[in-house]
Amino acid sequence: CNRFCSILDGVVMELQDCALPLLREVIPTDKVELGFKDLDAAILVGSMPRKEGMERKDLLKANVAIFKTQGAALEKYAKKSVRVLVVGNPANTNCLIASKSAPSIPKENFSCLTRLDHNRARSQVAMRCGVPADAVKNVIIWGNHSSTQYPDVHHAMVNVHGKEVEAYSAVKDDSWLKGDFISTVQLRGAAVIKARKLSSAMSAAKAICDHMRDWWFGTLDGEFMSMGVYAGGNSYGIPEDLIYSFPVHIKNKSWNIHDGLPINDFSRAKMDATAAELVEERDTALSFLSQ
Repeated sequence: CNRFCSILDGVVMELQDCALPLLREVIPTDKVELGFKDLDAAILVGSMPRKEGMERKDLLKANVAIFKTQGAALEKYAKKSVRVLVVGNPANTNCLIASKSAPSIPKENFSCLTRLDHNRARSQVAMRCGVPADAVKNVIIWGNHSSTQYPDVHHAMVNVHGKEVEAYSAVKDDSWLKGDFISTVQLRGAAVIKARKLSSAMSAAKAICDHMRDWWFGTLDGEFMSMGVYAGGNSYGIPEDLIYSFPVHIKNKSWNIHDGLPINDFSRAKMDATAAELVEERDTALSFLSQ
């Protein structure tokens, strides 16, 4: 324990040193009955990272065990109104496993993080147009938090000199938006690791804060955000028993998928491809869950 306890102590010191106005106490623990007791919000960050030579199914198997345990702990100790955000990868499928392991907590209370991808997409468009990131709204991340995700700007708007224009008109480069823009967002995590030899930290933490703040306080009128949520009852033809990233708007701590967006053939193919990957992940993970 010594090394890990020491690292944990360092994290506690950092949190204390932030002098955060909402932070009352930090309790470092590895006891689920203490860590999960009466939670209003749970952010599940830890997962087994993929190691060199590791098959994807081996990664899924290791994470099923982790998120089955965490889901069971939520079921036993947390409030039934708890809001759960899964960050550890593969986040969508880990989130589904946690939800299935906590059957008395509503499925709608489980989500996974695609806000980092959303922020990346927003930032890429903003840089291309020479505007601040908050001048870009309604980008969408569809699907899996993986390299098959689909960053979509067909419905995005950019505020250019005080006037809102469609992203395609603002960027004026369709081939970039349908090519390098998509791959840049899809592969950004790997690019960060290559550059700094560590995975995204500050940008991921910021995305977690954005996600939870919007879940608690709602989205702005006329805006939607990307969130990995339960696909049941969606209007976009996505298989139901998945955690899939959709555009959502949020009010009174409840999200709703933003319905009725027209989907062209280009988008449809990419939305279906990322769904197919999630179906495969789910089926593999559920085979381990039942063992």
